[in-house]
Amino acid sequence: MATLTKRTDSTGATSYRVEVRLKGYPAQRATFERLTDARKWASATETAIREGRHFGTVEAKRHTLADLIDRYCRDVLPTKKAKTQGPQATQLAWWKDQIGARTLADVTPALLAEYRDTLSREPVPSMAKDQAKAGPERTRSPATVNRYLAALSHAFTVAVKEWGWIEFNPLLKVTKPKEPRGRVRFLSDDERERFLTACRESSNKDLYPAVILALSTGARQQEIMGLRWPQVDLARRVATLHETKNGEIRVLPLAGPALDLLRERSKVRRLDTDLIFPGHTRPAKPIDLRTPFETALKRAEIADFHWHDLRHTAASYLAMNGASLAEIAEVLGHKTLSMVKRYAHLSEAHTASVVERMNQRYFGEGAK
Repeated sequence: MATLTKRTDSTGATSYRVEVRLKGYPAQRATFERLTDARKWASATETAIREGRHFGTVEAKRHTLADLIDRYCRDVLPTKKAKTQGPQATQLAWWKDQIGARTLADVTPALLAEYRDTLSREPVPSMAKDQAKAGPERTRSPATVNRYLAALSHAFTVAVKEWGWIEFNPLLKVTKPKEPRGRVRFLSDDERERFLTACRESSNKDLYPAVILALSTGARQQEIMGLRWPQVDLARRVATLHETKNGEIRVLPLAGPALDLLRERSKVRRLDTDLIFPGHTRPAKPIDLRTPFETALKRAEIADFHWHDLRHTAASYLAMNGASLAEIAEVLGHKTLSMVKRYAHLSEAHTASVVERMNQRYFGEGAK
């Protein structure tokens, strides 16, 4: 309900004070020089309050983006996985430094798109100690830009759903940079033999079993390095991962050389840790195999290969041996098929045989 009060000051100037009161909401007041403006504001304010829009607009003008980021970093970020807190804090700090002083009402999709492009063009500081050897300037990849956008987008979503500071997430109207198709680098038969030979001959006795486990299960490096004996059931031939990238428990089937190597390793366990691959001097933490891994690659004369490509190799071998995309996704722990479509071309023979069997059953050899 709106109440209009006409006022006249000592100079004879007239103004109109409006007060809008609706049950369950705080009163809203404003003063206008013209009666028509006062009535329009009263009508619009009543409608906005009834539709739940008014107070969001008020809060958006009251708080800055810096306020939103500070509250998010204080209340929400600590509830996330420890490994994501640091990177996301850095990403949000970038947004705060660039446009933190803007009120939330002024943070529009157009403004965010402008700074998305700034993110893409901005040179990334080199981490090299010797700047003379740092190489040419590089910019952020589309994938990195998307992570910056995702960090801020979640902060906006919380502000919409829980805080009532804004009415909608403005980043929903901002186009994300298109990321290049994920690469598929896997070991050929000849490369595999050379590499495994180099791993067996390595002075680091943890390298070969860790690589075999990665190739056999398709598990991520962090999952393998963090694996503990209580997670392994040799009788059932499985290893249970409790901490995975998508937050869901995943069971790794153990077979072949991977199972044999774990059985051998289980016979002689360290008493000061339950890690399967503990560090030599710091047994409470997993061993760092980066240097032995790179050394084995050099000895095997294999280029353009990273530890994560062991996971690609396992998936590629599954595809080439008739596994469906759904089965590959299940083994790798992907929730959707989108991440494993990169292996589809490797299973063409399997797909062709499926079609051939269907045609043979329903149409027979003599079908025209």
